Amino acid sequence: MTRTTTPFGMRATAAEVLDGIDLGGRRMIVTGGSSGLGAETVRALAGAGAEVTIATRNPEAAKALLEEFPGTRAVALDLADLDSVRAFCDSWSGPLDGLIANAGVMMLPTRQVNAQGWEIQLATNYLGHFGLALGLRSALQSAENPRVVLVSSGAQLRAGFDFDDPQFERHPYDPFLAYAQSKTAEVLLAVGISRRWAEDGITANACAPGWIHTNLARHIDKATMQALGAMDSDGNLITPDHYKTPAQGAATTVLLATSPLLNGVTGRYFEDNQESEVVDGGPEAMAGVAKWSVDPSAADRLWDYALPVVR
Repeated sequence: MTRTTTPFGMRATAAEVLDGIDLGGRRMIVTGGSSGLGAETVRALAGAGAEVTIATRNPEAAKALLEEFPGTRAVALDLADLDSVRAFCDSWSGPLDGLIANAGVMMLPTRQVNAQGWEIQLATNYLGHFGLALGLRSALQSAENPRVVLVSSGAQLRAGFDFDDPQFERHPYDPFLAYAQSKTAEVLLAVGISRRWAEDGITANACAPGWIHTNLARHIDKATMQALGAMDSDGNLITPDHYKTPAQGAATTVLLATSPLLNGVTGRYFEDNQESEVVDGGPEAMAGVAKWSVDPSAADRLWDYALPVVR
């Protein structure tokens, strides 16, 4: 299978990816769109004319974006609460051109679970977005070229989905492994959608935005941040060369959501605006998508595991 390539490098911004693309009349949802990468994604899409709905736990936090782009709106959504997910879906009317699953939580220091007993990173990053996609499937079907974008992470290289103990009920909770598993699950969701909804004309792809300073990293300890070269000895954030700006980090998301170069492309994983090579996951892997993250059998198994919960 030939990998998709684009003319955009890792330093391209979301606005540059959208240059010359008119999104007038297209309707997009961006989860977690009130801050960080989500806000940059909203700015790029709305700036190109899209009607953007910001799905966020705190709609008040999106006030500045709503003032900047009067055509946007903010609606309450807590991805860890499936009742909130269902209420959001029930309130939606009309076609949906793009569902951008951007919201997430990262490396919570202690194990927490939602009402269904799911570990909160897996519940938020994967399960809530799965329920959202299912609930909005008919809206996506009614659009002309509907796309689902799952914002994953290079962390998917570190852990496959643990079907034996996904909620850390028997093994000690590990914040990073829980995060990595949730990001693998997001890629598997893109594969699952591509396998089931192709006849609806719905495509789904996942991406890694890269390293960026955002509030997502608030739970990462000082020693880890220093090891990444992203914090000095006094606890001040610094920006190493391998980090991107939020506008650069949002570029691959926007590319997958809008670019004609991606027409018909589905079930793939992208980083730095290019489709990634499939590699063996593990501690030595620095780039690419792990085989376990795009394994069709794992995607089917995860779909069947989560479907009774979100229905």
